Amino acid sequence: MPGSADATFSRAVITAAEPQLFVADITSSCDFFVKTLGFAIVFTYGEPPFYAQIMRDGARLNLRCVEQSVIDPVLRDREELLSASLTVASAEEIEQLSLEFQAAGATFFQTLTRQPWGASDFIVRDPDGNLLLFAGPAEYCRDVGAIAC
Repeated sequence: MPGSADATFSRAVITAAEPQLFVADITSSCDFFVKTLGFAIVFTYGEPPFYAQIMRDGARLNLRCVEQSVIDPVLRDREELLSASLTVASAEEIEQLSLEFQAAGATFFQTLTRQPWGASDFIVRDPDGNLLLFAGPAEYCRDVGAIAC
């Protein structure tokens, strides 16, 4: 029909996710992420700082200062309530990252483990108790070359 608008819409593409971690002290949290986990500070905001962003490679995490924990620590540990999940490209890299964090003195909630679905992962606890999952790809996904894995 002449003059009618095209009803086809393109979809917006989400390019990244930036989890927000709740921490008691921005400066000490930034120190931990930089010195222990190899992140860099993108910015801090406020005087004293109450918000920050850190990054390592393609991963960014936002840090938000709160007066008290927003998650019950017993529940978090029992249910393994993750604050963020970060991935690497290969099984070799997840092993390398685990060794790097171990050498830097990171506190592991779960050491490097091969999961039933084929992925290898480990969980680090930050000074505020946040559980951070670091994962490699599932072997099944690598073997079949699946893009969606």
